Amino acid sequence: MTTITFDRLTYLETLKAAGIPEAQARAHAVALDEALRDSVATRGDLELLRVDVDRKLEAAKSELIKWVVGVAFAQGALILTVLKLFPGGHP
Repeated sequence: MTTITFDRLTYLETLKAAGIPEAQARAHAVALDEALRDSVATRGDLELLRVDVDRKLEAAKSELIKWVVGVAFAQGALILTVLKLFPGGHP
């Protein structure tokens, strides 16, 4: 699994070198580190998502096939019933 590495110390030193006070620079470094940990998807995350989507698609396909076959049988039964109710066709 891939992990994201964020070097807080380098980020902190870069901010301080740009004139940001140390307390603010530390707060920025901590906030960015936490945001990256919570929001960056790894390859492992994406693979789990792909597996879940594949599973749900298979379930949806199966359900769709059941409905299509069921509706086809119902249509056939309806047509046969109508034909039995009105025999002879044309007047």
